[in-house]
Amino acid sequence: MTPKNTPDPHEDDAMGVLVDAASVATTGIGILGGTAQVSVVMPREQDDDLADEEVIDGEVDEAVVADIVLEDAVAVAVAAPIPVAVDEAIAEPEPVLEPTVASAPAPVKEAAPVESPKKSLAPRTAQPEVTLASKRLGDLSGTHRESADLLTTDRLLDPHRVTKPEPEGAWSHLLYSVSGRRINIGDGRRARERKALSARIAAPLPGGARFVPVLSRKGGVGKTAITALLGMALADARDDRVIAIDANPDRGTLADRIVRPQHTKSVRDLVRIHDQVTGYHDISAVVARDATRLDVLASDADPRIAEAFGDTDYRDVADLAAHYYSLVLTDTGTGIVHPVMAATLDVADRIVIVSGLSVDEARLASETLTWLETNGFEDLAHDAIVVLNHSTPGTPLVRVNELEAHFASRVRSVVQMPYDAQIAAGGVMVFANLQPETRLAARRLAALLVEGLRAEASA
Repeated sequence: MTPKNTPDPHEDDAMGVLVDAASVATTGIGILGGTAQVSVVMPREQDDDLADEEVIDGEVDEAVVADIVLEDAVAVAVAAPIPVAVDEAIAEPEPVLEPTVASAPAPVKEAAPVESPKKSLAPRTAQPEVTLASKRLGDLSGTHRESADLLTTDRLLDPHRVTKPEPEGAWSHLLYSVSGRRINIGDGRRARERKALSARIAAPLPGGARFVPVLSRKGGVGKTAITALLGMALADARDDRVIAIDANPDRGTLADRIVRPQHTKSVRDLVRIHDQVTGYHDISAVVARDATRLDVLASDADPRIAEAFGDTDYRDVADLAAHYYSLVLTDTGTGIVHPVMAATLDVADRIVIVSGLSVDEARLASETLTWLETNGFEDLAHDAIVVLNHSTPGTPLVRVNELEAHFASRVRSVVQMPYDAQIAAGGVMVFANLQPETRLAARRLAALLVEGLRAEASA
């Protein structure tokens, strides 16, 4: 019978515990319930290089065994605990070795080599330095670079997610109202045409100011009225500034057709302050403005002035207008050989010629084109717009279609301006109060003019 306080020599063997108390490091391996438990006490100074150790006659040095156990312990500590199968050589009972007897342990089955974290670290490869450098616009890749004006609303916004505005047109608006604003089929045909025409007039004009004189070699054909209508149609649809200048050497009536009689400033006042103008506020004190935002520079109405508005005066006014306006219309006189007419044509980008609906008026308009072609203004003549103005009510005696065919063979465009009682009365014209046909014709004239100017800029 074994005493209670005497340890059973086979108890540790049954648990599979290997204890080596004679080595410098105390090592214990326990297998409990199929899980390997390792406890290692490392010596302070010990070489972990196994390449220098030798195995002689099947014996394993204690330091080598400690190093192997150390590497296995580190690998177990890094990895998660895993189930370990009990080796048969360890599971069988082994005799207890005396500390003073040096004997080789039983051969251990070689396991797969496991590198320690220290040895598994590869040397870091030096990364090449990255040089940051800015690029100029000319060095950017690609042969085509878009400008900012190409970022339009139609291109960027999803039409399915954009709320449509309230439709215009009788049937469209009726359906929209009856459905409680849920059904929006868009604008009617007339509303679409009107908006498309407004977009043509409002198209941007690249470059500086554009000068457009309105010519006629015969008085009484409605040249001043056409100048006013064209200016109103342009100013009403565009966002930039438009001015109409009365450059008639004698007494002109352009301001009388657009603004109230209480306006007393004239082109002569602008000529006097030409050298003192520092901004638009100086010009706005001289010009008058109507409801469409059209600025009007009246001609000199003082009967005591003996000197007529001349070549130098017009060039001074044109120089100022070029700094503050995008479109400059000029109501000229009837004298095509007058010095002020030469200055007007020198700065002109496009011209508008007004013809009445009579034989002599049509001939004078056609002769004006001939004079331009033979005096160095051939391009202006070919790109001109001829307006056939119905200044009297009723059906004219001439065949209008024949007149239109004649001028269409000589100029770029021909427009018919219908009769309007408000214009024929000779008083102040209010653009909103004109007949719809008159406003439509004026807007078509403005659209053709803008398209011609844009075509010239892109050529």
